[in-house]
Amino acid sequence: MSTRIPLTIEGNLTSDPESGVSEKETDWTRFRVAVNDRRLNEQSGQWEDGETVFHDVMVFGKQARNAAASVRKGDAVLVTGQLRFSTYTDKETGAQRENRQVVADTVAASLKFDEVRVTRSPKAKGPEAYATGPVAAPEVESGAWIAR
Repeated sequence: MSTRIPLTIEGNLTSDPESGVSEKETDWTRFRVAVNDRRLNEQSGQWEDGETVFHDVMVFGKQARNAAASVRKGDAVLVTGQLRFSTYTDKETGAQRENRQVVADTVAASLKFDEVRVTRSPKAKGPEAYATGPVAAPEVESGAWIAR
């Protein structure tokens, strides 16, 4: 049984991402995000840290490759996706266990405290991916006029 709930989280990576390729040749990246709750203590007027909640995040496809190449431990990220709860039977004990995981639709660097430089990836494949546009033939002088 599996339940899916849409969500958005903002937090920091607790370690560098792990990545690989599935048996069906789909790229994947997995990482954990710590979300810290901050609250204003009305008596002292000071901000205090609340409990930290850890979310396991899975990303697939090209975004998985981009995430693996772009984010590192400690980086602030925003993740939107589906929160999935599932149950499974522990092979060793036979007990029912629960699992919670975010399957990401979007992973982005947070700009709240850091600057980010975006590098665009080519959409085409092969030599066309690096073409810069049409190339004009050089002008050549031929007698009294210029010919192309």
